Amino acid sequence: MMKRSEEITHQYFTFLDQHIHEVISGTAHEFLELNEIAGKLAVSHKHLTDTIKKETGKHPCFFYDEKIIGEAKHMLIVTDKSVAEIARIFTYDPSNFSKFFKKMTGCTPGKFRDSHTV
Repeated sequence: MMKRSEEITHQYFTFLDQHIHEVISGTAHEFLELNEIAGKLAVSHKHLTDTIKKETGKHPCFFYDEKIIGEAKHMLIVTDKSVAEIARIFTYDPSNFSKFFKKMTGCTPGKFRDSHTV
């Protein structure tokens, strides 16, 4: 049987995947804050953060950001949407999206696309 902390961690990752896809598809209009996600999972913000940190060694926001960047990278490689269009799909202002992307990956979305397209 799964420990409660493992269950919460599993629920968090499952929720993140679903939520990010809802934002991309437009069924959710913005990304939820971590405290809102905790509420949806019926745990406190602090309990969610402590549990994820204990189970994975990282803050829940790390995984949230990492999953968003993973989806953005995928979109940059497989679509011909502009960086600005992709930013808007992810509910970002284009310049903030570029800063976030560069902070997470070390390169701009444009450079990333150029280095990954044939």
